[in-house]
Amino acid sequence: MDLATLKAEIKQLIVSELNLQGRDPESIGDDEQLFGGGLALDSLDALQLAIGIEERFAVRLPDGDDARPHFRSVSTLASFVAAARVA
Repeated sequence: MDLATLKAEIKQLIVSELNLQGRDPESIGDDEQLFGGGLALDSLDALQLAIGIEERFAVRLPDGDDARPHFRSVSTLASFVAAARVA
């Protein structure tokens, strides 16, 4: 799966898993901050999103603070998933 397709799937997952009703997945910028700005997601959203990412893409995200860099944006999540699926 190419990176653009992966980013699109992650955006769709964000909208569906976090029930962001009325939000178009295509309106989420690839490099838009997911937490603290941008989408303004919180720690509960992070947990729910992590579970969704792990289930959908069959990868294991690191625990705690080690996961933070991967949740910066859709781009960082996509890069992590792509690398984890190759490994």
